[in-house]
Amino acid sequence: MDYWSKHYIPTLKESPAEAEIDSHKLLLRAGLVRKIGSGIYAFLPLGAKALENVKRLCCEEMNRAGAMELLMPAVVPAEYWKAGPRWNAAREIMYQVASAGEKAEFPEEPAFVLGPTHEEIVTPLIGGEATSYRDMGKTFYQVQTKFRNEIRPRYGLMRAREFIMKDGYSFDATDEEATETYKRMAAAYEKFFARCGLKFISVEADTGVMGGAFSHEFMVPAEVGDDDVVYNLESGYAANVEKATSGIVPADLEEAAPVGEIEKFDTPGVKTIEKLAQEFGIPAEQQYKTLLFVGDDKLFAVVVRGCDQVEEAKLGALGYALIRPATVDEIFEAMGAYPGSLGVVKGTIKNREKLDGVYADNAIRLVGNGVTGANEKAMHLRNVNVSRDLDIDKFGDFRKVQVGEPCPVSGKPLEIQRAIEVGHIFKLGTKYSDNEQYGALYVDKDGNRQPAVMGCYGIGISRTLQSIIEQKHDKNGIVWPWSVAPYQVIITVLDPGMDEADTLALQLGRAAEAAGASVLVDDREERPGVKFKDADLIGIPLRVTIGGRGLKNGEVEMKWRDQEDVMKVAIADAERVLVEGIEAKSQ
Repeated sequence: MDYWSKHYIPTLKESPAEAEIDSHKLLLRAGLVRKIGSGIYAFLPLGAKALENVKRLCCEEMNRAGAMELLMPAVVPAEYWKAGPRWNAAREIMYQVASAGEKAEFPEEPAFVLGPTHEEIVTPLIGGEATSYRDMGKTFYQVQTKFRNEIRPRYGLMRAREFIMKDGYSFDATDEEATETYKRMAAAYEKFFARCGLKFISVEADTGVMGGAFSHEFMVPAEVGDDDVVYNLESGYAANVEKATSGIVPADLEEAAPVGEIEKFDTPGVKTIEKLAQEFGIPAEQQYKTLLFVGDDKLFAVVVRGCDQVEEAKLGALGYALIRPATVDEIFEAMGAYPGSLGVVKGTIKNREKLDGVYADNAIRLVGNGVTGANEKAMHLRNVNVSRDLDIDKFGDFRKVQVGEPCPVSGKPLEIQRAIEVGHIFKLGTKYSDNEQYGALYVDKDGNRQPAVMGCYGIGISRTLQSIIEQKHDKNGIVWPWSVAPYQVIITVLDPGMDEADTLALQLGRAAEAAGASVLVDDREERPGVKFKDADLIGIPLRVTIGGRGLKNGEVEMKWRDQEDVMKVAIADAERVLVEGIEAKSQ
């Protein structure tokens, strides 16, 4: 057992100005971490113990699921990344490594980088060794420090430049076997987050630059989250807003017939959907909104309803690796007009050949006949029919789902809640293994070379730690779950130096340790109020209080951190009650 007087737990009465959210404040106030630089934190002893507990739980579940732990370097040759499919997309968030010597110069192209993740390293590492179908069916993982050049680090460990991550990688011979591995890892994730005491949701997610067939995120509901989760409790449907769909467009929707010839009308000073609705009485639901993007240096247009927003993550389905909004000049060159007057009616686009494609969201079919820009200043067109008039190359799902839309499974209203992403798994397929420069190829039973079917599995260990605090705290401090608490029992001695009190503290501490609990003894020369506040702040699950007055009455106090009631226990029963409580929590 450890003694507070010999430990280092620098608690703070007030929250530092840098802390924005409750969990960040408590990380600092409870003496778990200290800021070293923007997005860079040091873990103090209490924080390191809690972090190690989260890591241990993660490793246990990965091992039980059949994965094997390894450790890859944080500093990696940039040539591995340059040979892979993500270099252009990922290099902006990567740090390069070079000499810090006085005369050293950074090269134009980095020779080494700090790894934000390790697909580009593990693929040739395992691919160079596992060359037979007998070598397939393997999953590897590591817990490693990762680095990401966050432009605006915030919320402590939630969005940091350096963080602890568990990343795993699977290699299978067939797509069916890869799917089974994916399911096994998903089950392991659910067990891990449950053991951490978290309420979480598993949601369908966009694969992004990672690529692959499909993916799921594990999200912790919290108002400070960076992501929106779309869900319906009744049907069980859940998806990240970047992936979410709804049943707003019926499968049997018939195409609207034209209501009349297109009419051009003046709209002076009108440059927005809202302005057109206010001044001309045309609801946003009856307008077409045209937006232009650049994908891999190619200009393309997307059309949605005026009441909808484009979900840019969904544009990845069009096959572009890098996507950005088009500039005003790029738009004018192709359309012959500026934003505010844009449309894709046939024959109105000045340089149609400059558009790599015109894509429309399925929901514009609900408009049928609507209003859009005429590609002329202060001019719009009405009676625009989707099938007859719009120059569309392809329809798809490109819009952001809104609250209250019908669930695609049950038809019941969808809800949206903010959440923190703590884990993400991908079925990668052969995107990385089928690579000419570093692929992971094996020889099948017929002697043919085949690319391994891969999966990857990430958990933010440090982010999970802070997510637990964000979800498990009250006005007095952290309320640690038993499984991840830095100490599970705190014995608060109100009269340190009193032989009877010190002897009983030692006796109960040893009994608690024998029952499997970690123990901290608060033996400081401090007022009882200070000790109680600190115990609540650092969040130890069970507090045992030993004081001179209680000893005279033949009793000690026991209080669970997540309960209001204080139990008075006879000294003769204290060891038994303590052990029984520990055993109940440990099951």
